[in-house]
Amino acid sequence: MTKKIKILIAIGGTGGHVFPGLNLAKHLLKNKLDVNLVSDYRGLRFLKNHKNYNIFKLPSYPLNKKNLKEILISSIQICYSIIRSLIFLTFNRPSLIFGMGGYASFPLCIAASILKIKYVIYENNLIIGKANKILLPFAKKLLVANEKLEGIPKKYSDKIYKIGNIVKEEIIYFSNFSNKDFDFSKGISILILGGSQAAKIFAEILPNIFHQCSSNGIFLKIYQQCLPNQNEILKLFYEKAKIKFEIFNFSDNVLEYFSKVDLAITRSGSSMLAELTNANIPFISVPLPSSADNHQFKNAGYYEKKNFAFLVEEKDLNEKLFYLIKDIYNNNSILDKIRKNQNQFSDKNVYNNIDRVLKEIINGKN
Repeated sequence: MTKKIKILIAIGGTGGHVFPGLNLAKHLLKNKLDVNLVSDYRGLRFLKNHKNYNIFKLPSYPLNKKNLKEILISSIQICYSIIRSLIFLTFNRPSLIFGMGGYASFPLCIAASILKIKYVIYENNLIIGKANKILLPFAKKLLVANEKLEGIPKKYSDKIYKIGNIVKEEIIYFSNFSNKDFDFSKGISILILGGSQAAKIFAEILPNIFHQCSSNGIFLKIYQQCLPNQNEILKLFYEKAKIKFEIFNFSDNVLEYFSKVDLAITRSGSSMLAELTNANIPFISVPLPSSADNHQFKNAGYYEKKNFAFLVEEKDLNEKLFYLIKDIYNNNSILDKIRKNQNQFSDKNVYNNIDRVLKEIINGKN
């Protein structure tokens, strides 16, 4: 591959679409490709600390289906986004577009179809997203994290190419695995993760459960992500409850906490579950109830069936989480088994797989 090859990565929306795109961009830049990123305004909030990339802004809009008026307005907005994308691609024509999924990448990929620009799409959930499902007939390939992806019509099965989860290389080669058993004599360390919505809800629900643990002789050290306006409330609560803690706000580099903890509690976005599994961090997965097509529940169920994690629904946290933590605290072999299972899993070949399929497409073999 040479510098003349231009790759455009369409990201935006949630961190689950943005961070895999950033990981991909970092890898492709190492391969001396000309890499640019396109994001909507929602995705830009995750890119403030990534000034070393060429980032273009294009608007994107979801299709609202509440009523006829909403459908009409959002359809006009999507058409506007496609027109803007057509203009952008006319003056910034890439060799290949990599669509990271979600409605943020939709208008750019539709414009690429019109202009006959090759593109591939990436799906890291276990149910194909609506945008990717519409784009699939026109895409060169659907790159997937898991071959058990649901919702693919059989006539497009030849487009599926399993690459794995596009997680940071540092996480792929980081491992919390040890042949030593967990030792909770000094307490159990728990990392609390989530996007902005999860951070808010977890900060409202989990502290009382941790206080219940502490009151029952379960010693904890909590590392909790929360919203900035929750910092002081959590600080005062944990100090009063005499629970060891460390509070932090949004970070796209959670690796610094991985070596400090025994267990994580997280939402069920595919990227975060893959990161924790690659790093051999046992976790309790709490799916976002409002996720599209309930895909987070599907993600969490897959990792639970593999014995990589536990699944607790948000509505059951108050009833079940205390007893789960109690069982783990009283029987450290529970986490030992999970960590050993996780150690059999790795996405270490993901970037080699990406290089292979992109080379084939660019050279016209696909």
